[in-house]
Amino acid sequence: MHTLSVSELAQGLRDKSYSAVELAEHFLARIKAHDGHINALITCTENEALDDARRADAALADGTAGALTGIPLVHKDIFLTEGVRTTCASRMLDNFVAPFDATVVAKLKQAGVVSLGKANMDEFAMGSSNETSYYGASRNPWDAERIAGGSSGGSAAAVAAGFAPLATGTDTGGSVRQPAALTGLTGLKPTYGRCSRWGIVAFASSLDQAGGFARSAEDLALMLGAMAGFDPKDSTSAQQDVPDYLAELAQPLAGIKIGRPREFFAAGLDAATGAAVDAAIEQYRQLGAEIVDISLPNVGLSVPTYYVVAPAEASSNLARFDGVRYGHRADSPANLKDLYSRSRGEGFGREVQRRIMIGAYVLSHGYYDAYYLQAQKVRQLIAADFERAFANVDLIIGPTTPTPAYKLGEKNNDPVTMYLDDIYTVSANLAGLPALSAPCGMVEGLPVGMQLIGPQFAEGRLLAATHAYQQATDWHLQRAEVAQ
Repeated sequence: MHTLSVSELAQGLRDKSYSAVELAEHFLARIKAHDGHINALITCTENEALDDARRADAALADGTAGALTGIPLVHKDIFLTEGVRTTCASRMLDNFVAPFDATVVAKLKQAGVVSLGKANMDEFAMGSSNETSYYGASRNPWDAERIAGGSSGGSAAAVAAGFAPLATGTDTGGSVRQPAALTGLTGLKPTYGRCSRWGIVAFASSLDQAGGFARSAEDLALMLGAMAGFDPKDSTSAQQDVPDYLAELAQPLAGIKIGRPREFFAAGLDAATGAAVDAAIEQYRQLGAEIVDISLPNVGLSVPTYYVVAPAEASSNLARFDGVRYGHRADSPANLKDLYSRSRGEGFGREVQRRIMIGAYVLSHGYYDAYYLQAQKVRQLIAADFERAFANVDLIIGPTTPTPAYKLGEKNNDPVTMYLDDIYTVSANLAGLPALSAPCGMVEGLPVGMQLIGPQFAEGRLLAATHAYQQATDWHLQRAEVAQ
């Protein structure tokens, strides 16, 4: 069952080939058998999952079931889940049990999904390798000595290992697309505002966006249809109708213009990874798309801009975790200053502390104009580059990551080099655009991904273009050995 698509699993439920309880038990058994090695989940909610599955079976029996009723899923441990621990992979929130569901969680629950648990992640979503988790790194199911990617690496590893057909994630600078590429999955970051951020523990509020992982664009279309929509509780939520993404998969590819930005194929891109993406571009050409060379002249400024804006917002958002209002509290403090200092020092890991200090510095008196304000101006230039490009093309294509998954610990002592892993993904977040990563080849036994970026609210176009590619290729059908 763990090799079937969401549509195939749903058909099996409707045909009574198995019940939702039997389906949940199958995936829970796989988690028990393999997660000790992969470390994809922080919390497995077996009892709650079986309760969800019984409700799904009742809905299937009385004819009220939808397309996702009974389909198992795991949530990144940054989404609040009522009655279930939400840790953000941090000691700071080790014992925090959420009092309500995030809107995305509530919407998926309403659609009838069966939540199997909470997925591992980089602490407070800060990282590109899933190595900053308080609970240890998630491992890549294709090679357990390599990273699964970050920050939603646990979600990606869970789907790639066959623990669930779907998983939620969040993408602040590439945290869905990068792990999707490194684990051979299809991962989508929707337009900023397309999915509610209510109930997601904030990292960088102007960049965070809920997304998802699946094996294919078709499965993602089903998932996004349930997740998306306006939420009055989120002031940044977009008042946009949610189209039928499954129906939009049938959009023709012939005649569509796809831009190939020369800046995405410059120095720093692994030659074999670049060749795989170029092969995918050629496949699109054969399917009838017109490939257009374009330039995004300011996109090279994306990483430094991101690493001013994101830490600044993170330092503000994480100020609430002080051992008094929220989070871990140090034992026997000598005074109030000692309480604050030791609670935050003990609760936050090194990467989170590093970003809080960078953020506090760029927001400090005398430096705000020089760093944060300047970064916001550059952000507008990057967004303008995309706006000009989309006047001439329908989509933009490029690599998702510079290389395939690297070995655990390889870049731990060089955070700047690790930050460059986000070089192709952060620009879409700065511009608030939807972007998707899909598998397009293998390099030395490891998957690599291509990235498609679209104009705002063009998720349907992204999914349709990916679906057309996946109908003509089989990279998305490749399985890691553990998932076979």
